[in-house]
Amino acid sequence: MNLESFSFYNKLEPQAKDFLQMSLKPISVPKDSILFFQGDICDGILFLTSGEVRLYIQSDDADEITLYHLNPGEQCIVNTASTLSQTQAIGSAVTLSDIEGYILDMHSVKKLAHNSDTYQSYLFSIYTLRMANLVQLINDIKFKNLDQRIIDFLQNKNAKEIHITHETIANELGSTREAISRVLKSLENDGIVTLRRASITLM
Repeated sequence: MNLESFSFYNKLEPQAKDFLQMSLKPISVPKDSILFFQGDICDGILFLTSGEVRLYIQSDDADEITLYHLNPGEQCIVNTASTLSQTQAIGSAVTLSDIEGYILDMHSVKKLAHNSDTYQSYLFSIYTLRMANLVQLINDIKFKNLDQRIIDFLQNKNAKEIHITHETIANELGSTREAISRVLKSLENDGIVTLRRASITLM
């Protein structure tokens, strides 16, 4: 069972580790699949072991903004909060690639958290981490100009040429495609980027 990428796994109490291994159900999901929609009540938690998932919120007029990306060895607080409290998920989750992992049902999650101090501590730690991410997102939206947010977003890709559409950037940054295209054209005029179809090169 490929769970070593989760920071808590090797620290689990022996009984908790045995319980987790017996309770998890393996899954594989193709790219571009919705795992849950904003407003759904989740009945299990995803333990992602390969692939990538995007968490986002959507407004009434269908605009999107990315909350964060889920990578192997991470647990989603939107999924976790909805499962544990049986309340509506505050966002949606979509697979950005084929993914593999395990699902732990609601009752087993609660039992594991109740019986394992290690797993309970891990849950608190991911809430702290994701809260910091969300605070940073709010600060960026409120205090940074769109051009700087776009530059930061592209630089975080750690590549000179980024294969991405303007619409994808808009969804990631909570803007419109038209606004993203306008700012990118201005950045190209300033010699900061070069634009090609579905591709942006940092100069």
